[in-house]
This record gives sequence, structure tokens and C-alpha cells, in this order.
Amino acid sequence: MNITFELKSLYVCVKDMERAINFYESLLGQKVTERSDIYSVFDINGFRYGLFANEKMNEDKRWGNNCLPSLEVNDIDLILERLKELDCDIVFPLTVIGENKVLEFTDSEGNDIEITCPLK
Repeated sequence: MNITFELKSLYVCVKDMERAINFYESLLGQKVTERSDIYSVFDINGFRYGLFANEKMNEDKRWGNNCLPSLEVNDIDLILERLKELDCDIVFPLTVIGENKVLEFTDSEGNDIEITCPLK
């Protein structure tokens, strides 16, 4: 019997929920779908991108486990403008890799996030 898997969600740990929500609302250009002090969610085309305030639940996390959320966009120039407005550190500069433009930045909570955009 085969087991099938489908990735429906992921979450990143945040230290300041309000700051993280503001950051991602600006980055994604949309309002948070579900909001709480512990767990908030953005619905990105049916995919649940969560923000988890692990310290409020006394849940220790080991930082630096190398999980890198990757978001695909259709306009890399617009994202670069938003990242500049949000004063984000670019940790991997815009580079063409295969059929995509790729960059990585650090969000408001210290998480590294990848952005990809197909070459046109």
C-alpha cells in the first residue's frame, strides 16, 4: 500500500507576533487570515503559512535547523522594493539558478526566507 503526502502548511517561530504579522502583511500584500497571540496564519493560495509564538507556550525550539521556507512570486522587482521598504537583510543576493531568480532574506523575527521567481 502506498502512502501519499501533500504539504499543506508550515510555520516559523516568532518572538513578537504583532511585529511578525505586520511584516508579513507588508511582504505578502495581504491581511492575516487567522490571528491570535500564539498562532496566526496567512492563506497563500490554499497553503497555510503560520507564525508560532513558541515562547508563549514554553516550547523550546532549537534555532538554526536549516528549514528554509521558499515562496515563489511572479514579480521579483516588486518583492525587492518591499524588502527594501521593510529594511530586510538580504543574506543571499539575487542570483539566477537554473530557470529561476533566487534570493534569501531575514524576516523581522530572524528567520531566513527564500524567494524564487521563474525567468520570463
